[in-house]
Amino acid sequence: MRRTLRRTVAAVAMALCAAVLPAPLPANAAPPPAPATAAAQWIDRDTVVWKDARRADAQLEFGTEGEGPGIRRIRLTPSALTPDEQAAYPHLRNFPAFAVDPRDRKFTRTALRDRLVAVQPDTDGRRVSTGVQVPGVLDDLYAPAAAGTPLGPVFRRGRPTLSVWAPTARTVALELDGRTVPMRRDDASGVWQARGTRGWAGKPYRYVVTVWAPTAGRFVTNKVTDPYATALTTDSTRSLVVDLADPRLAPKGWDRLKKPAAVPLHRARIQELHIRDFSVEDRTSRHPGQYLAFTDRRSDGMRHLKALAEAGTSYVHLLPAFDIATIPERRSDQARPDCDLAALPADSERQQECVGKTAARDAYNWGYDPFHYTVPEGSYASDPDSPRSRTGEFRRMVQGLNGAGLRTVMDVVYNHTAASGQDPLSVLDRIVPGYYHRLLDDGSVATSTCCANTAPEHTMMGRLVVDSIVTWARQYKIDGFRFDLMGHHPKANILAVRKALDALTPAKDGVDGKAIVLYGEGWNFGEVANDARFVQATQRNMAGTGIATFNDRARDAVRGGGPFDADPRVQGFASGLHTDPNTSPANGTPAEQRARLLHYQDLLKVGLTGNLADYTFTDTSGRTVKGSQVDYNGSPAGYAAAPGDALAYADAHDNETLYDALAYKLPPGTPAADRARMQVVALATAALSQGPALSQAGTDLLRSKSLDRNSFESGDWFNALHWNCRDGNGFGRGLPPAADNKDKWPYARPLLADPALRPGCRQITAASAAYRDLLRIHATEPAFGLTSTDAVQAALSFPLSGTEETPGVVTMRLGELVVVFNATPQRQLQRLPSLAGQRYGLHRVQARGADPVVKTASYEKRTGTFGVPARTVAVFAAR
Repeated sequence: MRRTLRRTVAAVAMALCAAVLPAPLPANAAPPPAPATAAAQWIDRDTVVWKDARRADAQLEFGTEGEGPGIRRIRLTPSALTPDEQAAYPHLRNFPAFAVDPRDRKFTRTALRDRLVAVQPDTDGRRVSTGVQVPGVLDDLYAPAAAGTPLGPVFRRGRPTLSVWAPTARTVALELDGRTVPMRRDDASGVWQARGTRGWAGKPYRYVVTVWAPTAGRFVTNKVTDPYATALTTDSTRSLVVDLADPRLAPKGWDRLKKPAAVPLHRARIQELHIRDFSVEDRTSRHPGQYLAFTDRRSDGMRHLKALAEAGTSYVHLLPAFDIATIPERRSDQARPDCDLAALPADSERQQECVGKTAARDAYNWGYDPFHYTVPEGSYASDPDSPRSRTGEFRRMVQGLNGAGLRTVMDVVYNHTAASGQDPLSVLDRIVPGYYHRLLDDGSVATSTCCANTAPEHTMMGRLVVDSIVTWARQYKIDGFRFDLMGHHPKANILAVRKALDALTPAKDGVDGKAIVLYGEGWNFGEVANDARFVQATQRNMAGTGIATFNDRARDAVRGGGPFDADPRVQGFASGLHTDPNTSPANGTPAEQRARLLHYQDLLKVGLTGNLADYTFTDTSGRTVKGSQVDYNGSPAGYAAAPGDALAYADAHDNETLYDALAYKLPPGTPAADRARMQVVALATAALSQGPALSQAGTDLLRSKSLDRNSFESGDWFNALHWNCRDGNGFGRGLPPAADNKDKWPYARPLLADPALRPGCRQITAASAAYRDLLRIHATEPAFGLTSTDAVQAALSFPLSGTEETPGVVTMRLGELVVVFNATPQRQLQRLPSLAGQRYGLHRVQARGADPVVKTASYEKRTGTFGVPARTVAVFAAR
């Protein structure tokens, strides 16, 4: 169909322009240096789009003067994009388009393996040239055959075949254990292969790729690791020929691994956890900072995770654990701060200065800088050079978590790479330059994600995402995946992941793929924003797919303000807005605070429904509205089609921890016990919502990072978890690193110096116990697991919502339950006349639970009045 439409449009253009086919430039005209930009885009075998084209005559040139046949040319004629092409490339629809002259199509495959530029004469006759972006034409020519060709190391009867997709390479050879092995190219797919012997198993290898590199402006010969590697040597210098099905890589009992019962996403309660944070300062762990720490069943960390699992936590979400680009993997190569950090004052600048000196060479990073997508990170292994250690110990970690009653989610980062071009940390771009990354109109790599953005809309990058996920699911028995910046993926790519996982069965693959959960960050920004290039996997677009997106609406309402406020003291529902105001002028007048608090309560109500777009309720102005009609910074607050579409949370690894946010926002004199209670109120808004909910590990223990809002490379000093309350919660470890926090130091310094803000064991253990009680209520009450908008509409209501609603209090009725969120510093009475005469009492979990304050909650049957203590969430059940 595409070619038929193409010819229909082009026929008219050819008839009109037959007399103006571009004449080739003089044969003796030497090509200029490689253009600095690539404004031309060869989108399929028939069509080139050139943003800055000024005339109707243009051509593509390939080859090099004095080499082989010299410069050759592909003639271009003015054309127009077909409807299919406009749909595939909406961001190019208004740029000049050209058709490849049918007489020159025979040169296409050759041209793509050579130096390639687009040229045309300027108005004054001078030559104008630009580089050519080629992902579209590569997909058109090679992807149909390449998409089904196995890549990486594939074993059959013990013999490996190594395959790499490199359609633009002039030559590819295999460097295996110090010798060179030729590889055979399949012209249909662009895949190069070498079949080996059993003796290849375990050997180190790289590919030797000779290819035109536009960023270098010359042909280069790159020695590069395998994008489909399944094992690596230390520091990722070589890939290893490894079969993940090799029984020697499987820990004892791996083939009989018994997992906790699968929990559907809409019921999931998730702990987000960094592998090194978990154990590096746990004195009871025998393997601090390693995968094996999760096998230390008697460590403080594992005891706490097991207690959370028994209370109702169902998943541990591990921050990225694939091969990380910026951590030295040998412990002997890892730098350490040389200061006595513990001896320095709580508000000193010296801790962050000392930590910063070694940050680029220490053992710490969050891991959002992927190097190889499908190999476990080596710094967490006892021996980074050994697949038995990397693969085997990762699998033992999964076993350990499963044994504690927790399923495992893996944080994956396919939206960018650590580097591109000829950088030593670049892999994909040194094999097929200009293909795997998303290029802007001038040919530069887009960096809106902070790094070199990948392009999952291109067939083979999209395939890499799917293949990698399936490998983690099958070979490592991962139970879920969280996609970093998922909105930079096409929706179709994430749905392809879902389809591939759904095809995995216990009988065939050893895992039930349909039980694997998926969620991600559905943010809408950058060069892809508003579906500029494809339908994105954003909050709005993923509704109804069963793949959840993070709900920032309720998060901001609970905390107050936004993550990037100049003044961090902007308050919200759980941080004292209007009901316990601080002194910040950013909060506005009392009337403005009251109005904003009531709007936050509407956002919170929408969040408690699972952020449903079509849920109808009375807002605080007295209007009957749908969730989608509540405003969130100019966007609809409710966007979910079902409770599993939005993931609730009050904090995560990004931005300040919840405790640190409350440290900024609550009035400075707020006692530690009240801070702990407000922490539980904030956590309850997610824990008792419909749909999935996530909390950062340690948040129930009042975890602090000493006010650091971006601790991705702040080292163990600021990041480590403290499972023993006698070690504190991390608050007061010095001013947070200057790079991301110095503008907040004037606010932070007096807080860090105040010993009253450092909670003791009483506050830490009380908060954690109260949170676990909330998890138990969620886990044992079916009403928190509704699966549709209709079911939520029928069972859940906010009976006191309206113009008389109490600022700082949200009352929710859910089936036979009544939940009162009291974020105010006073006891509150909430009268529900419709319940007068009915019997209610404090939920048995809280009535028998750890919090003595919530036990003073009351209910008066005669009037239907619920009394709830200050800074308390109370759950009442019908008797």
